[in-house]
Amino acid sequence: MTISDKVEFQEDLRLPNGGVLPKSNASTDSADSADSSGFYDDHLVDSKELEMRPLNKLKGDGDEDDSTRKEKLLASIPELQESDGIFITSKPWNLEDWLYPPHLPRECQLLRPENIAIPACYLLVGILQGLSGPLINVYPLDLNATEAQQVTLSSIRSLPASFKLIFGFISDNFPIFGFRRKSYMLLGWGLAALSMSALVLTTNLTLSEEEYEKEDGTIGTQTVAPENAPSVQFLSLTLLLFGTGFWMADVMGDSIVAEKAKLEPIHARGATQSSCYSYRFFGLMVASPFSTLLYSWAGPFYVISLLALLPLSTLPLVYMLGEVQHGEVASTRQQCREIWNTVCSRAVWQPLTFVYLYNVLQVGNSAWKQFLKTTLGFTNVQLNLIQNAACVLLYLGVICYKYFLIDWSWRLVYVVTTLLNGVFSILQVLLIVGITFGLSNFWFALGDDAFAEFIGGIQFLPTTIMMVHLCPDGSEGASYAMFTTVNNSALNLSAAFSTLLLGIWDVSKEALANHELQGMVNLTVLTTCMQVAGILFVGLLPRTKEELFQLREKAHGSSAIGGTIFLAITFMSIIYSITVGVLNIVAPGWSGES
Repeated sequence: MTISDKVEFQEDLRLPNGGVLPKSNASTDSADSADSSGFYDDHLVDSKELEMRPLNKLKGDGDEDDSTRKEKLLASIPELQESDGIFITSKPWNLEDWLYPPHLPRECQLLRPENIAIPACYLLVGILQGLSGPLINVYPLDLNATEAQQVTLSSIRSLPASFKLIFGFISDNFPIFGFRRKSYMLLGWGLAALSMSALVLTTNLTLSEEEYEKEDGTIGTQTVAPENAPSVQFLSLTLLLFGTGFWMADVMGDSIVAEKAKLEPIHARGATQSSCYSYRFFGLMVASPFSTLLYSWAGPFYVISLLALLPLSTLPLVYMLGEVQHGEVASTRQQCREIWNTVCSRAVWQPLTFVYLYNVLQVGNSAWKQFLKTTLGFTNVQLNLIQNAACVLLYLGVICYKYFLIDWSWRLVYVVTTLLNGVFSILQVLLIVGITFGLSNFWFALGDDAFAEFIGGIQFLPTTIMMVHLCPDGSEGASYAMFTTVNNSALNLSAAFSTLLLGIWDVSKEALANHELQGMVNLTVLTTCMQVAGILFVGLLPRTKEELFQLREKAHGSSAIGGTIFLAITFMSIIYSITVGVLNIVAPGWSGES
């Protein structure tokens, strides 16, 4: 098996399958070698381009013509061939080049022993999200938790995510034993494992089924928890500690990737991040349906046991993580000044303005699940299948971007995916009015919802790749956490807007049960228009990383006003998330739940 492609010349001749031909092999003697900058720096070698190059690019006698030079080049590199005016190379595939791609620097070769903790961390994040999601959705019901207590448990699990900026800032400024990242990653995963272990070792996590007589005289079955089952309060405490450790470790993983992504060569931009997030969403895709099946078959004990054991499995890998000990750490004052200068840069506040506005407009139809269950009669199993299919398509969307769209303009990615998302949203109207083209309601809804997640997976990576290149050196933890907070806070605000829209038309459970669906049609059309309207701001988004950096040179390349507005929105969003989370904990039912 051979691989052929265009050859890119930089410091060494790098082969498309990962092989590297050093410059010393590029000619038979020093007199015919390329100059110290490589043969043609950062260009694809084309025979027509070769003919247009000045003669002094080669240190020859000055009398050779272009054809002679090409013959010497082809003779000196056996793997190199010319086809249709383009130089190509062929080299057998080998496992080592696949594991450790030579076109990436060693620091970005994720499967190296000193780096393996990074993809393991991302994979574990996805697995734990997949395992814990179905558990939190179902287990409180089996403990007879009220609706308000369920909201509390969900809020407690996500509340520590509001402190990502603090986790990043602490790791940037206060190393433990000289390590800024691996020490806090060890601490985070250790805390997550310890909290779930306490739940396993001190409470009874079994469930049993018992029969009871219904009001109509028939016999039914119900799930019963034992007397020494965990209380809702104790479950809340363990979930809070678990979430704190989980998000701390997650921030450390993001910080390390933000540092390593800056070492990527131009032709491999985004490779590190796309690989890491593909591991994460793969873990989510596999763990979510597995958790649902495991809980249905064996109850919560084995799911919670996995949540306790899996973080421990990564600790040896984190210990081996390659990180400079006692590296230079700038003063807190200097790091704050660097972050301030960063957020004042037009290269930061302009594209992140697009990210914020676009995500705020991604307002969903909050009555959709109620419509599926009440009007169409979907069972819990069918709703879980739709959710599991969405996880699969989300992963495939990330993979699609990684392998096929990573070289596309960021603007083009958003325009195309937004329009496609609008098409799938309008298809919901067809389902509401009963036009499914011969498909069952379930399969039509499954395809509609799942492919919307596929589009979301494609959109996920461009902004995260952009955010990494905005981070100042030495403050990657705090700055990347701050940028992602802007993204997440906008999504939280859009969720709040989606709830407010429920009062415009009658989409109550009673109306849906009576098949009064005009309100659902109107709400779906409105939310679709709002989602598509996000592309009106796409001009704020640079097309490429190079254009991103060029924003610094344009008018208002640095603006204190822009930086102030950016920080104000960021911190107000954090305060909003914390306030909602705390209210759900200390005052259950404040937003209307029973």
